Amino acid sequence: MDFWQTPCKSKNGNVMYYENVLAAIGKTPLIKLNKIAKDLPGLILAKVEAFNPGQSAKDRIALYMIEQAEKTGKLRPGSTVIEATSGNTGYSIAMVCGIKGYKCILTVTSKASAEKISLLRSMGAEVVVCPVEVDPEDPRSYYMRAEQIARETPGAFYLAQNFNLDNANAHYHTTGPEIWEQTEGRVTHYICCAGTGGTLSGTARYLKEKNPDVQIIGVDAYGSVLKKYWETGVYDKGEIRPYKIEGLGKNIIPDNMAFDLVDDFVKVTDRASAHRCRQLARLEGLFVGYSSGAAMQCVFQIKDRLKPDDVVAVLFPDHGSRYLGKVYNDEWMKQQGFLGVQHPTSQYDNIKRAYKSYRIKYQRYLRQTLGL
Repeated sequence: MDFWQTPCKSKNGNVMYYENVLAAIGKTPLIKLNKIAKDLPGLILAKVEAFNPGQSAKDRIALYMIEQAEKTGKLRPGSTVIEATSGNTGYSIAMVCGIKGYKCILTVTSKASAEKISLLRSMGAEVVVCPVEVDPEDPRSYYMRAEQIARETPGAFYLAQNFNLDNANAHYHTTGPEIWEQTEGRVTHYICCAGTGGTLSGTARYLKEKNPDVQIIGVDAYGSVLKKYWETGVYDKGEIRPYKIEGLGKNIIPDNMAFDLVDDFVKVTDRASAHRCRQLARLEGLFVGYSSGAAMQCVFQIKDRLKPDDVVAVLFPDHGSRYLGKVYNDEWMKQQGFLGVQHPTSQYDNIKRAYKSYRIKYQRYLRQTLGL
C-alpha cells in the first residue's frame, strides 16, 4: 500500500470512501486566523494538522517511514517497530502498525502527558516511560532505551525519527506541495516548531526550491540547543534545561534538521505559548496543542518584520485534546505560575489608578478644608 493513496471515487469524481484510515492522511486545511491576528500585518494562515486522522502532523512521517522500510525490506510481516517519541509520533506509528499488523514498542519521556501515554496504550502500543532529566547518552534516556530494546527484540526495526531522513522526505512530498498549492505560490513566510526537524526542513526544502525568497522561521524553546547550534555551529550542553512545551526543541542535534534552510530561529517561553493556545481556542475555535501556541507566539514576536502583503503559513502540529491536563487545565497553569500572577504592566496600571484616585480625593480634601 503506497503512502499517497487514491480514494475510491464515483463516476462523477466525488470521493465515496477511503480504503482505510491511512488514506485520509494529509491534505489538511489552511485556515485564515482572524481575531487573534487582527493587529498583525499580512495574511496569517494556519496549517492545521489536527485534521489528520491521528490528529497530528506525525501521521505523515509514520506512514512514510514505515512504507519506505517495507520497500527496502527492513520491515517484514511479524516485525516489531520501535521508536523514541514525545507522544504524537508514537500515536501515529501505533495507528499505522495496527492497520498493517506490526507490534509497536515506544519509549517516551516522563514529560509526556498522562493523556498522551493513555492514547498510545489505547492504540495497542507497549509504552516505556523514561526520565526526562538525564543526558541523551545516559542508558536511561528514551533514545538509548529505544536502541537497547531494538537490539534485544528479534525482528525489530528502530525508526529513529530524529535521524531517519524519510521523516523530512514525507513533508517534502506532502506538506510543502500542499502549502504551495493552497497559497497559489504566494506564501512568503513558513513558521514551524523545530523538534526532529522533519516538518520544518522537509517543507522548507520544497518551498525554497519553488521560491528561494520564502522566509523559513524555526521556533525553539528556552532549554533547547537548536537555536544556539544554528547561530554558532556549537553543540552547547549549557543551553539544556527543563521546559514544559512538548514536541518542541531538542537536547540533541537531529540529522533531519537542515539548518542551512532556516532563515531565523525564534525562542518562545512556556508561559506565552500556553496562553496563545488558550487564545486560539477562545478566539478562533481552534483547539490545538501546546506547540501550536508556541508557533503562534512566534508570529507575534516577528510581527515588526511583516508587511501587509505577506502571506504567512504557520504550522499547528496537533490537537488540544492531548493537553487537557496541562495548558487547558487551570490548576496546572496555576502550579506553573502561568495563571494568578499579575503581569508587570497590570501592576503598573493598578498603581497608576490608585495614585489617580488618591490625587482626586486629596484635591477634594483641600477644597473642602482650605476653601481652595
